[in-house]
Amino acid sequence: MNIADFDIYKDLLKGNSGLVLTQDKSYLIESRLKPVSKKWGYDDISTMTNILRGVPPKDLVKDIVEAMTTNETSFFRDIKPFEIFKTHVLPYYKNKLGHSKKIRIWCAAAASGQEPYSLAMTIKEEAAKMPGFNFEIVATDISQEILDQAKEGTYSQFEVQRGLPITHLMKYFTQNGDKWTINQDIKNMITYKYFNLLDPMASLGKFDIVFCRNVLIYFDPPTKKDVMERINGQINDDGFFFLGGAETVLGITDVFKGIKDRRGLYAKVNSEHVKAA
Repeated sequence: MNIADFDIYKDLLKGNSGLVLTQDKSYLIESRLKPVSKKWGYDDISTMTNILRGVPPKDLVKDIVEAMTTNETSFFRDIKPFEIFKTHVLPYYKNKLGHSKKIRIWCAAAASGQEPYSLAMTIKEEAAKMPGFNFEIVATDISQEILDQAKEGTYSQFEVQRGLPITHLMKYFTQNGDKWTINQDIKNMITYKYFNLLDPMASLGKFDIVFCRNVLIYFDPPTKKDVMERINGQINDDGFFFLGGAETVLGITDVFKGIKDRRGLYAKVNSEHVKAA
């Protein structure tokens, strides 16, 4: 693909999703967008590229963004954050006198649902220790297609073998042939919504806990800063912010600070979590 054509997709993705596509990833355009060009009846990707030079249909742009968005995920991915959630975050709210017993959690870039379902199962396991608490999990993604899969909650044998404890599989899933479907009581804990992290966030409301793991690595530093600082505005003062293990706020923004000995866990810079460290 020539540079001029590559720049069309690079600018489209940056403007519509924040995703930064580098020249060494140009092969992804060919491999991921062939089905999109076929769906839209174009002879080839070059024909579709020419359409993009004008005023392309909004649904075409949406299909391109969805096809180029990475949806790699698994149950209890990088197990440490879920351990911290169980042993540090949930006990904090349990022990905090006067705190509302309603806990709101946002899973940004939830993909096919393994992260929010992992959180929901963890909450179920700890429910007896937190009587009277009400949890709401809001899971968002930029791909409506992948959100529809998440809502269905049906996974292959391979998918449930990636990170999911066998005890959880037996307890929270029902087998249907060679597929496994998560139980309805777990599904009921989660609300799935289409959402672009570049859009205003106020409509989502305030949260106690935000998981935004392994998505900002695809953004450039100014976009990371913008997204993090707007997420900061949606987190309650005593809330928690989870990033991926390879991600950091250092050199990007000073509105969050890491919590000592809790890799990947952050809080507002003036919060009690940081001051107590």
